[in-house]
Amino acid sequence: MVPSSIIAASVALRVGIALLTSTFFQPDEYFQSLEPAHRMVFGYGHLTWEWKTSPPIRSVFFPALFTPVYWFLKVSDLDDTILLILAPKVLQGLFASITDISVYRLTQKILGDRFAFMAVLLSFTSIFHLQALSRTLSNSVETSLTTLALSYWPLTTLGNKPFIIPLVAAAAACMIRPTNAIIWAFVFLETSWRLRNNLSNLLRLWMQAIVIAICSCASLFLLDSWYFGKHTFTPLNFLIANLSPISSFYGRSPWHYYLIQGIPILCDLSTPWFLKGSWNILQNGTPPLRRLLGIICFTVFVYSLAAHKEWRFIHPLLPMMHVITAKSLVDIATFEKISSLWDIPVRWRRLGMIGGAILVPFLLFIQSHAQISVMYQLRSTYHLRSVGFLMPCHSTPWQSYLHRPHLDQHSLWAIGCEPPLHGENLSTYKDQSDVFYDSPLRYLKTRFPKSVDPQFLPSPFPSSIPGATDTGRDWEHTWPSHLILFGALLEIDGVRPLLEDLGYTEDWHGWNGWEQDHRRRGGVRIWRWQPGQIIINMKSFKDMVA
Repeated sequence: MVPSSIIAASVALRVGIALLTSTFFQPDEYFQSLEPAHRMVFGYGHLTWEWKTSPPIRSVFFPALFTPVYWFLKVSDLDDTILLILAPKVLQGLFASITDISVYRLTQKILGDRFAFMAVLLSFTSIFHLQALSRTLSNSVETSLTTLALSYWPLTTLGNKPFIIPLVAAAAACMIRPTNAIIWAFVFLETSWRLRNNLSNLLRLWMQAIVIAICSCASLFLLDSWYFGKHTFTPLNFLIANLSPISSFYGRSPWHYYLIQGIPILCDLSTPWFLKGSWNILQNGTPPLRRLLGIICFTVFVYSLAAHKEWRFIHPLLPMMHVITAKSLVDIATFEKISSLWDIPVRWRRLGMIGGAILVPFLLFIQSHAQISVMYQLRSTYHLRSVGFLMPCHSTPWQSYLHRPHLDQHSLWAIGCEPPLHGENLSTYKDQSDVFYDSPLRYLKTRFPKSVDPQFLPSPFPSSIPGATDTGRDWEHTWPSHLILFGALLEIDGVRPLLEDLGYTEDWHGWNGWEQDHRRRGGVRIWRWQPGQIIINMKSFKDMVA
């Protein structure tokens, strides 16, 4: 039984982090969740190539989780308020709290109460959880559902309890991310092996699994076919796309990526204790702990075979790592010995430990990034005629933050980065973003008119077309009333004078933190076109005086 104090603390923590987080982490946080959900309810918003290619590879199931929130705001006439941004965060915070609650229940079932508190303490103070769990990423909800399913799965004794609850949670996780099936393939086969001498329970497991799998696949097929207007089974399309060279377009990593980078980044400071706990399990661990370690090893092995790798892909394994780490830490020094260092009530000691451990990373991850705050600035702009983003693709949220229907008709555009969908050579293929940053000044001179039209006509190509190659006319633009760009772009020879000569001036500047990508340095800027303004730079002024 999970104490009510743990549940309340988890809900408060995760919802609070979700509401306060104003940093940019992954474009998928918006473009694979909020943007499609916003489009479903309000009828406008940006869809990435995964939704527009034929066949589409993204299921509408995950974005649909957020549609009730948007629908409520729409019918309540509250969609023009800040609730448009905050309400989905609250919902995601509730999803995130399932992870903490479930990891407590999982550890309690396998190891006992004193280990359970240490596991939830690790979950509360996990830097990676602070960074990702409360964001609207499919991996985050996948993590919560996976941990929930495992907390109900018979990892200790099989008994005669039905498998319906964990199978439904596991099926939902697979519907959100088909790759989650890797985890459940191991769990299902291992459990079937344990049931090999109990034919009735083995048959019950298989029958329940088959029925739930058929219902899940049928639901996905019907839902996606309705949304896309044609017969669509996205898990199969997703698998085919990820086995093709398209996945390598987003980067290739060596086979040891998850061992050298992924696991240490997820476990952060607790990595040595996770490794020690894993070694202890291999030596003389209990069967439930061996099963958890087996899930981790098998999943990491399979994911390591893929060319494209990201830390968040193995996020669902982190709660299992916390269980193993908790065992290692408590074996070294029990919580009672640690808490005896303070002569105050146990409850306040525990809250103090949690608060102290979480404070620094919490403050780090809730700081504001200009990639987010620029959207608030645009929302508050009264006369917003048109907006163009001269940035690497998907550098900011879109209509899920801006919510301006009058801009949807080609008056809101950005530089795109569509992958090679027709077998192009990856070594020579260039997307729109590559072409732009090869020579920004040439791009601005050849793809835009010579002067700004005060009527700010809609752009003929507000986004690059999936699978289409540039013919010299596919990426033409019109000058907007507002340009959004990173400061680094202005340092390129000729770009700043060109924009100033056209009549643009800087209207807003926001700090963006430390950036590894040189294209995203220099903060975020809003440059606004101001009619009738005469702009004379210092060199021109000196020439005139001379």
